[in-house]
Amino acid sequence: MERELVRLATGAGLTLAFCESLTAGLAAATVATVPGASAVLRGGLVTYATELKETLAGVPHEVLAAYGPVSPQTARAMAEGARRTCRADYGVSLTGVAGPDSQDGHPVGEVWIGVATPARGFAAPAGGDALLQGSRQEIRSAAVDAALRILVDTLREDLSARDGNKTET
Repeated sequence: MERELVRLATGAGLTLAFCESLTAGLAAATVATVPGASAVLRGGLVTYATELKETLAGVPHEVLAAYGPVSPQTARAMAEGARRTCRADYGVSLTGVAGPDSQDGHPVGEVWIGVATPARGFAAPAGGDALLQGSRQEIRSAAVDAALRILVDTLREDLSARDGNKTET
């Protein structure tokens, strides 16, 4: 998936940035394994500690206070923070619980992926309707896979819409 991501972003001249909590830089590192990733990967923030989500990524204090660090609202704000801080076209975030214990009432395997694009922002559960399963490392790897898949799907949608708009004008 990371090769497809780099191919799509490179072809479109788009840049990417990450804000990672439970994956602690694993998503950005995965993208960086692809030759040519330097053309698209601007950088990333590791906001493992909750307060860094606010101070580094710019997640509003009110969002963290109301929803906590593991929430779609926080994931979306983290993605927006990555996009803004790294001056990228697309920001992606990962926040959740890798285990082995639950966190603040959130079960192991609850992971949220945030995406911020030039036109919109959203968050989606990494496991769809289910929690991610497995060991701590398996959950972290599955979260990265989900984030890259969601980002590739989003890029495809955006590029299709952009290309469709070009042919209509």
